[in-house]
Amino acid sequence: MKAIFIRSVLQIVRRPIYWLAFFILPLFCFLFLTNLMENGLPIKVPAAMVDKDGSALSRSVTQQLGGMEMVDLVANCNSFTEARHKMQEGEIFGYFFIPEDFQQDLFAGRKPVITFYTNMTYFVPGSLLFKTFKTTALYTKAGIALNVMESVIGANEEEVTPLMLPINIDARAIHNPGMNYAIYLCNSFIPCVLQLMIFLVTCFSLGQEIKYGTSVKLLRMANGSIIKALAAKLLPQTIIWLVIAIFMESWLFKINGYPVYGSWFWLTVSEVMYVFACQGLAVFFFGILPSLRLSLSISALLGILSFSIAAFSYPVESMYTSIGIFSWILPIRYNFLIYIDQALDGVHVYYSRIWFVAYIIFMLLPFTIMWRIKKEMAKPVYAP
Repeated sequence: MKAIFIRSVLQIVRRPIYWLAFFILPLFCFLFLTNLMENGLPIKVPAAMVDKDGSALSRSVTQQLGGMEMVDLVANCNSFTEARHKMQEGEIFGYFFIPEDFQQDLFAGRKPVITFYTNMTYFVPGSLLFKTFKTTALYTKAGIALNVMESVIGANEEEVTPLMLPINIDARAIHNPGMNYAIYLCNSFIPCVLQLMIFLVTCFSLGQEIKYGTSVKLLRMANGSIIKALAAKLLPQTIIWLVIAIFMESWLFKINGYPVYGSWFWLTVSEVMYVFACQGLAVFFFGILPSLRLSLSISALLGILSFSIAAFSYPVESMYTSIGIFSWILPIRYNFLIYIDQALDGVHVYYSRIWFVAYIIFMLLPFTIMWRIKKEMAKPVYAP
């Protein structure tokens, strides 16, 4: 096994693609994503105003919307069509439409309609714009009603306000009072990147043995034991991935200061088991499709889809059952659930035990397919 281990180390050292996959791409993604979410929340989302009224009231609404932190009114469009074209071209993410005779109809009691449009293809900026547009519309409605009641019935602000806002809402975001999106997104997307790279590198290294016919020599060096052959070959990769995983944990929670309300120990155990689970599932993929091209394809497919089907921002319960079931066959899902339990909620590890059991199941999966891997490695046939 020592000879196989040294052989694997030399393969990693001699091939630049391993350096790219092990270090450059993961570290670039770590830096890029955390830097992208440095402010915790996208601000000043580009938007446009379509004011067909031009009255003092509509100008007041425009001024109020422009003062919102989340919105950057980069354009004042003359028509609905112009604003729609700007949104289709990607210059803005939404626009606020005030119809003609807005002020006149409002004071005449004809109930004019304010319309706003957001591009939900880009979920986060679209959602933020929708929330800001809706808030502006509600504030406008409340402000006008307040002015009318004060002028018509002579009520003062102290008397009218309880009628307009009978219930005061005190919202408290538990464990994330600053509504920092990075706390959730970086701690889900970055481990997902790690999972994708583990899938690809594991299948690539095993597929290369089949492609070049060196798998026969690998088995001979392991005295015919496929378990010893795979363990010794993947051990250098495992060590590197463990170092990357621990660095990832330090990068997120120590350097970037993301909150940890639970146990550091169990978070670290989770990251270590996560690496083994990802490798186990990758070997299982290779066992099902013992081909360089096919195993890489299924690894890339599931690895990329993990960003959407692992339910980071969209709950499994709201997915179609045929789609949601796939979130439970990926290690990243359990890594995310343990992160929620241990880092954000700070619960006892007892409540996360089932997720750790899932890791163990992923680790054991390769043993169900070892016979097929050995068969293919003993008589390698490369299918381009």
